[in-house]
Amino acid sequence: MLKVAVVGYPNVGKSSLVNRLSGSREAVVHERPGVTRDRNEVPTEWNGRRFELIDTGGIDSDDLDPLQGSIREQAQAALNDSQVAVLVVDAQTGVRPGDEELADLLRRSGMPVLVAANKIDGVGALALANDFWGLGLGEPLAVSAAQGLGTGDLLDRIVELLPDEDEVEDEEDVLRLAVIGRPNVGKSSLVNRFLGDQRVIVSDVAGTTRDAIDLPLEVDGRRVILIDTAGMRRQAKVSESVEYYTALRSQRAAERADVALVVCDATDGITAQDLRIAELAMTAKCATAIVLNKWDAQDETDLDHERARVAQKIRLRPKVLTASALTGRHVARVMTEALALGDKMRTRVPTPDFNRFLAETVQVRQPPAKQGHRLKLIYGAQIETAPPRFAIQVNSRNRVTRDYAYFIENRMRARYGFDGVPLVIDFTERKERRGGG
Repeated sequence: MLKVAVVGYPNVGKSSLVNRLSGSREAVVHERPGVTRDRNEVPTEWNGRRFELIDTGGIDSDDLDPLQGSIREQAQAALNDSQVAVLVVDAQTGVRPGDEELADLLRRSGMPVLVAANKIDGVGALALANDFWGLGLGEPLAVSAAQGLGTGDLLDRIVELLPDEDEVEDEEDVLRLAVIGRPNVGKSSLVNRFLGDQRVIVSDVAGTTRDAIDLPLEVDGRRVILIDTAGMRRQAKVSESVEYYTALRSQRAAERADVALVVCDATDGITAQDLRIAELAMTAKCATAIVLNKWDAQDETDLDHERARVAQKIRLRPKVLTASALTGRHVARVMTEALALGDKMRTRVPTPDFNRFLAETVQVRQPPAKQGHRLKLIYGAQIETAPPRFAIQVNSRNRVTRDYAYFIENRMRARYGFDGVPLVIDFTERKERRGGG
């Protein structure tokens, strides 16, 4: 898909402008400078043209933060991937040295560039945009991310500058894979191993990733979108609003993914918070596996213990995998398992086979009886995929106990390989036909 890089000095309103232009709330917006650090690709459509806006971290060459170098690299990588750039400047503060530096970089790139003079919130402030003619990038466009002023004109200009794109990508065969987990467990390092590229900022500082970042990847001819997310902490530990909102982004990432990898720190084992995050992903109807990262020195008996604990605690019985993002050990196997989970989400069980399964299940364990009347499983069929959904007709819904429903579900997981896949089973009542006449 065609891409448009949105770059600028910290706190000029890039993320707010991306949200306004895309009509979404994909980018984290906060009044504190530097909240956006990685580059975040947000799908946008205008006048029938589809493209992605790449929201990047604010670039400040005078900032001594050790992450600033990585932020500049990510912004440069966004420019390398894009066909058009939008330089966002703060019309209220006027031209700053950082703006001139960025303008020089953009002029040398040779790509089409638009200057968006942001924070012009009324007609009386329109003249402020003229200060930016001196950047040498053509006519500055007056916009207000807060009020929406001038954003339609900016979108018109972006679409004019975009090259023609002949082929439209088919989204049906794309696997969306969310990488979620507590802060500082190695999520971004694992994503970089998958990509074979330093695509996501990695730091020992907990909470480095703040947005949910979409990263395209091809694995053995299959298209995958990796979603690297902000770390989740227990609500009691979320001491500032930025962490609260990024936790929401992580939850939404799971909601729009097909498969979630819950990354844990093997040195801590699987914590109660890790289990909560796995439950959150499964509640979002997302196939899930747990990945014990940093698995370099642990004993295999520890792994048996962790697997038994997960099987006991989580009804959907996700697989527990081990990997080391640092050394690359088992990383390819984790991706293979993720792809297999994506396939299982789309599995369709033939109706005759499913009814044979139900008959075998009844033979293994008789259905419960209430007041002398026994539950009967009359007929079953799969009615949906992604996630798999089944309807089972019974003689009386009142006789379906939770225990027996779980028994059927667990046997289905074992029979069809549905461990870690959310299953929906509807028990519908059908009165038995009486003979005679």
